[in-house]
Amino acid sequence: MKNIIDALEWRYAVKKFNEEALLSEQQLEAVKKAFNLSASSYGLQPYKLVMLQNKALQERLLPHSYNQKQVVQAAAVLVFCIRKDIDSSYIDGYFGLIASARGQSPESLDGYKNFMKSTLVGKTPAEMSLWATNQVYLNMGTLLTACAAMEIDSCPMEGFSPAGYNQVLELDKMGLEAVLVMPIGIRASDDSVAILKKVRKPLEEAVITIS
Repeated sequence: MKNIIDALEWRYAVKKFNEEALLSEQQLEAVKKAFNLSASSYGLQPYKLVMLQNKALQERLLPHSYNQKQVVQAAAVLVFCIRKDIDSSYIDGYFGLIASARGQSPESLDGYKNFMKSTLVGKTPAEMSLWATNQVYLNMGTLLTACAAMEIDSCPMEGFSPAGYNQVLELDKMGLEAVLVMPIGIRASDDSVAILKKVRKPLEEAVITIS
C-alpha cells in the first residue's frame, strides 16, 4: 500500500495496458469494497458497478468507446451506472438497512426518512438523473485513488456512448444507465505516456488559503 501522495504521483490515465496481466481475486475484491465504501449523498448509493471481465464483450464495446483500445486490453472494465429506481420504496429499503445495521427501531428514523423523501421523490427524472450522476463522479474519484494506493492502473473515461454500452450490456433490463467507464489492470511496459512528468498548476495558484 503506497503513501497516498506517492500513489497520486504514480497514477496517470493509462493509454496502453499489458494485455497478459491479470488482477488477483483479492485485488478485484478490494476494488469492489472501495466502490461500496465511497461517499454518496445521504449514503443512498444511487448507483451500481458493473465489473466486466469478458474479452468478447469488451471487444463489442470498443466501437462504443471511440475505439480506445484500453477497453479491450484491460484486465477488467468498470462501468459506473446510475439506478433508475430511486423512489419512495428504495428509500424505505435504505432505512430498513440502517435500522438493522445499527440496531435502531424503524420508527425512530421516520423523521429523517420523511425529510429525505420530501427532498428526493419530487425531483423530475432529469433532476434525479443529474443528482445520481454527481454521486457516480464522487465514487470514481474514490476508486481512482484506491486503485492507485493498491498499484492498480486505471483510465477514467467519459468518452464513450452510454446508449451503446446500455445496449451491449443490456443495462436497461437491470434498470441501469451507464455514466462513466474505467478500465483497470497493469500498465504496459511500453506505454509512452507512463514516463511523462505529471503536469499540475503550482499549489499557490491551485489553492486559496483563508486563515
